[in-house]
Amino acid sequence: MKIIDNINSLLGDDLKKSLNKKSKLKIAASCFSIYAYESLKFELAKIDSLQFIFTSPAFIADEVAGKIHKERREFFIPKKEREKSLYGSEFEIQLRNKLTQRAIARECAEWMRSKAVFRSNKTKAPMQQFACIQQEEQDVAYMPLHGFTAVDIGYQKGDAVSNIINRFDEPTFTGTYLQLFEQIWNDSDKLEDVTSIVCDHIESVYHENSPERIYFLILYNIFSEFLSDIDEDVLPNDRTGYQDTLVWQKLFNYQKDAAVGIINKLETYNGCILADSVGLGKTFTALAVIKYYELRNRSVLVLCPKKLSDNWLNYNSNLNTNIFSKDRFNYDVLCHTDLSRTSGVSFGIPLNRINWGNYDLVVIDESHNFRNNEAFKDRETRYQKLMNKVIKNGVKTKVLMLSATPVNNRFSDLRNQLALAYEGDSENLSNKLRSQRSVEEVFRRAQVAFNQWAKLPPEKRTAKAILDTLDFDFFELLDCVTIARSRKHIQAFYDTKDIGPFPERLKPLSFRCPLTARADVPDFNGIFAALSQLKLSVYAPISYILPSRLRNYEERYDTQVEGGRSKFRQADRERSLQALMTTNLLKRLESSVEAFRLTLSGLHENHVQMLSRIQAFKQSGGGAVTDWSDRLETLDADDDDVPVFSGEPVGGKVKIHLADMDLPSWEADLSADLAVITALLASMNKVTPEDDAKLQHLQELIQKKIVAPLNADNKKVLIFTAFADTANYLYDNLAPLFRARGLHTGKVTGKDAPKSTLKKNYDFQSILTLFSPISKEKALALSGEPHEIDLLIGTDCISEGQNLQDCDYLINYDIHWNPVRIIQRFGRIDRIGSRNTHIQLVNYWPDISLDEYINLKERVETRMMIADVTATGDDNMLTAQSSEVSYRKEQLRRLQEEVIELEDLKTGVSITDLGLNDFRMDLLGYVKAHGDMELAPKGMHAVVPAQLALGLRPGAIFALRNRNDGATVHQHNRLHPYYLVYVAKDGEVVAYHSEVKRLLDLVRTSCKGQGEPIAEVCRLFNQQTKEGRDMKVYSTLLSAAVRSMIEVKEEKDIDSLFTGGKTTALTNTISGLDDFELIAFLVVQEAQ
Repeated sequence: MKIIDNINSLLGDDLKKSLNKKSKLKIAASCFSIYAYESLKFELAKIDSLQFIFTSPAFIADEVAGKIHKERREFFIPKKEREKSLYGSEFEIQLRNKLTQRAIARECAEWMRSKAVFRSNKTKAPMQQFACIQQEEQDVAYMPLHGFTAVDIGYQKGDAVSNIINRFDEPTFTGTYLQLFEQIWNDSDKLEDVTSIVCDHIESVYHENSPERIYFLILYNIFSEFLSDIDEDVLPNDRTGYQDTLVWQKLFNYQKDAAVGIINKLETYNGCILADSVGLGKTFTALAVIKYYELRNRSVLVLCPKKLSDNWLNYNSNLNTNIFSKDRFNYDVLCHTDLSRTSGVSFGIPLNRINWGNYDLVVIDESHNFRNNEAFKDRETRYQKLMNKVIKNGVKTKVLMLSATPVNNRFSDLRNQLALAYEGDSENLSNKLRSQRSVEEVFRRAQVAFNQWAKLPPEKRTAKAILDTLDFDFFELLDCVTIARSRKHIQAFYDTKDIGPFPERLKPLSFRCPLTARADVPDFNGIFAALSQLKLSVYAPISYILPSRLRNYEERYDTQVEGGRSKFRQADRERSLQALMTTNLLKRLESSVEAFRLTLSGLHENHVQMLSRIQAFKQSGGGAVTDWSDRLETLDADDDDVPVFSGEPVGGKVKIHLADMDLPSWEADLSADLAVITALLASMNKVTPEDDAKLQHLQELIQKKIVAPLNADNKKVLIFTAFADTANYLYDNLAPLFRARGLHTGKVTGKDAPKSTLKKNYDFQSILTLFSPISKEKALALSGEPHEIDLLIGTDCISEGQNLQDCDYLINYDIHWNPVRIIQRFGRIDRIGSRNTHIQLVNYWPDISLDEYINLKERVETRMMIADVTATGDDNMLTAQSSEVSYRKEQLRRLQEEVIELEDLKTGVSITDLGLNDFRMDLLGYVKAHGDMELAPKGMHAVVPAQLALGLRPGAIFALRNRNDGATVHQHNRLHPYYLVYVAKDGEVVAYHSEVKRLLDLVRTSCKGQGEPIAEVCRLFNQQTKEGRDMKVYSTLLSAAVRSMIEVKEEKDIDSLFTGGKTTALTNTISGLDDFELIAFLVVQEAQ
């Protein structure tokens, strides 16, 4: 007998000496590994045969098939470990990381087929573990033996305290063991033959893998925690029949993904923001979610801006323009402003009796209008009303928010919207996240990072720079509650064959037309100079109250804000109103002569009335005026068409006695304003439609388009303006002209009834259906109307939520001051699934240089950036979208040159393309269809062709698992303990482990849909690596991948020492490759 301690003497060395040509090797052990075979392959190649008994059940059908899946999985974890160790136990990871397992597996399988037989214990009875060598000269027995792996034979280090084995060569001992082995081997009640199954498993390592299988194997490992958390409760329930609804069939593949993701998030986190880019069909996606909840007998409320209400009302009514009438939608629609109303009727719902607390799901369209959560002393803001009346009150309410711009430049915007989902108590959400920080803390840190980024010079202010500074927790949070995809994302990662491509955008046409050619009318700059003299004191009576009487009014009308810390003065409200009216004049001048003329007329009348009231007071000594600031509360934040407040405000709260005012000063200011207004009005009255240079140019432009269409036979033109007055003016002047050419014109403003040159009176939706008959399915909705509308004039009431992609030519008759609106307008025709190959955007700019234009806007906006106008805390219509002149200039300059994406416009961070939800849903679908992948070998690879256009350079993408769970690289990695790194052939890192979304996108692009190995690139790869035997190139790349992680970590550690919060330096670090286990890798192979 000899003792082998596996330190000074190794079992493997002893086996090498003992085995010879005639040896029959018999092993009873818990597991077998190809790396043990590799260590002894020369000796094993010589032996006569191997008989191997798995002493505990392995590779046999599970007996407890009746038990529920999850329980079975937990019960059999040791069995799975035994089976997995075929390709290397957890202590042979270093060997696996050499990437040669494929070649070893091939050799091992060939050897097994000729020399080995495997049987497995199929009972629960324990068996002793030992090995015998039967040969002519001397039998040998080894005991005890844990398994047959590189660790057990002493060639790799394990974690056992000791690994001592006794070697017996005395015949009495060896005979006993051999007899025992033979007895068990031949007992068919205890053992079952598993040779072919073991060979098949080992073959799976060296078979060519399809890229799709490797993609899902990577996802399976990364998101295994997600799979175990998922239960049927948080996934859409197929039994509701939602997939049979008409709206579901109408969805494109990416919209279905979003709808399933939204339902999952609503069920898990109670809320979700859908922030897909303009033109990707958020409305339909939301309708599919609404239908799902309606099928589960839930009551649904849609809250939308007034201008979009018609769109939503169309789908829940029994009208022929409702393409989903078969689905019988049953949700209620109310406007954002209805939250502030307590009486009256909105779309047939009496507001004094509505049961706000009884809605199970609230869908908020344009949810960014609920960004502000400022508290005021004596009134509830619209945000608070929504929170208290609808969400906290009554039944548990889920919240789906739709917005193309959920983040402006403050993350609190996003936080306030999310707070609606967690009912204002962040604990509700924090408990469900993997982060240790609270939601507030996550947002606070993100804001700090954003502020630092905003101070960088423009060339350094890149998306990558902000992504690097934001915390893992922030992405985790966004990922849980938002779904946001851009158009680029859809094109890159979805099969768009059945959808059709996006149309090609031609370079925008920009025109600068003077107001008129008449010499007796001032130009744009001249008019602006005159407008600058206006004080508009008619809107600010409080500013003229005598100092001795002022206190009385302040006490009565000033509002305490921020819990009483500061005051919002009535005088500030008035000043904001003055600024708003000045801006309104300027915007209307930019829009059309007619809109400007009508506004001047209203102002003129206002001043005349006010001056006559002062005269009446002088005679009678009595009288009071009311200021108009209360009217601001009823205005929609997005509404540009501000009315000229004229006449006496009805029911105004603020009443001022004329006796308390400094009337001489007020009268003087009013008279001065009136003189300017009268002079401007006289000039404007001289400009007839024939003198209107812009209108004449527009007529010529449209006529040219009709004669020479962009796309065969498409004569359609869509004209946008911010003002109903301009729309009416254009309709009156264009409709007769085009009727003469046999074309019909339509007009929708949202202010008055829609109009068209057709004989019948059509409503809002019917006019849009006649304008875009294919996308709006006119054949179903209005089959009796033979004509179509070719020219549509509209305001921003149709700039969102409408598919008008039959049209290929869009004209902005006035440029909106917020570039986002321009993109939203263009999104009506620039949509996925358009039948046009080209589309054209036309912009009419004021007749001044861009610099003058920007400066002009800056001057006006600085006057406007006073306190919040409405003092309700609702979105301020006045705050400039971005206070940075240079930035705004850049946006507008680009709008002249190209059509820009909303993502490119954002002043801050686009939350598009940060979420990992698509991948989770991909995996879920795969596991449902193909079952678990738990037994798949680790370290496998697939080969895909390089595609430089998609960012796939020759090299390899590695998926690794960090074995040292304490290592804190995860402070910069959302997938910890899993890591992805992409290294090019030349050793350059293409994508670091912190760029999770980009890496997963690359893997998805190259693999999804590739269900078979790609023969050509596999052949090249096998040729270059000698069938996987020479993997030196790739093992070098693997080392480079791990090195890149250490470098990035060190760099970020150093940064963390010098920034606020916890440092990540000096915490557990990665020492190198041995800390990682290779899960799988993707070879990006260049074709020859």
